[in-house]
Amino acid sequence: MTGVQTNSKAMIIGFALVATGGLISMCGIGITGTVMLRAVRRWVGAQQEPPSVVVKRKIAQAKAATTAATTAGSSAWQNGLATPRTR
Repeated sequence: MTGVQTNSKAMIIGFALVATGGLISMCGIGITGTVMLRAVRRWVGAQQEPPSVVVKRKIAQAKAATTAATTAGSSAWQNGLATPRTR
């Protein structure tokens, strides 16, 4: 047979190393994720107010700013410039 000849022992060892490396990396990801989750929970618990309250307040501020800007822009467009023009 003139096909590709491979060393099956080397293939098995290579596969075992890749599988072992994958398993070790998955363990590392799990440990890191757990530590990060705990740190975020501690950080949120240490805040003076919950993040949901902060988000609601920021959304209300953004809506108020948008309304004020829209009102100012539309009144300026309808009333023209506040100072008279000179030619």
